[in-house]
Amino acid sequence: MSADTIVHTTSHILPPLPYADNALDPVISAKTIGFHYGKHHKAYVDNLNKLVTGTEFAEMSLEDVITKTAGKADKAAIFNNAAQTWNHTFYWNSLKPKGQGGPPAALKQRIEASFGTVDACKKELVTAATTQFGSGWAWLVLEGDKLKVVKTGNAEVPMTTGKKPLLTIDLWEHAYYLDYQNRRPDYVNAVLDTLLNWDFAADNLG
Repeated sequence: MSADTIVHTTSHILPPLPYADNALDPVISAKTIGFHYGKHHKAYVDNLNKLVTGTEFAEMSLEDVITKTAGKADKAAIFNNAAQTWNHTFYWNSLKPKGQGGPPAALKQRIEASFGTVDACKKELVTAATTQFGSGWAWLVLEGDKLKVVKTGNAEVPMTTGKKPLLTIDLWEHAYYLDYQNRRPDYVNAVLDTLLNWDFAADNLG
């Protein structure tokens, strides 16, 4: 087969973690990272590649796959695996070891304009995360010129409804059950207090 006849497709890959698998101890254990990243996240990537092979979505970016399959019942499997691949990569970057420092000045100013205080913003994130029924995500987003906290179920992503994600917290049980069992609020509060990557949020705000 000559080079001219090779069919090129975009193969989605599992991005490397931005830190060692034990870097988030003791809030999130290396054992949880091993299952969450090494099994669940990898499975979404592998499933997505199988589902898009030979389809109109094979050469699209991950974001384009998500936006073009959102809300289409016959494309639900592709959307779910694409969105979960994207969500998890975004989640890993929303965390950092020893992330208890506050947001950078420009982001802090925007948070205070939208919520009053950084603590008020964090309280809204806790409320969204602890009241999300079943699996899903809590997000800090930019909508128009205002920062908001929203929650989404299952694989849903804010960008499909015109919101720009800045940070997220994974609320699926596999994100916390090995470390916290049914104590989701303990997991959420620990992440907010010690692991949140405000620099990542500031970069996304632009």
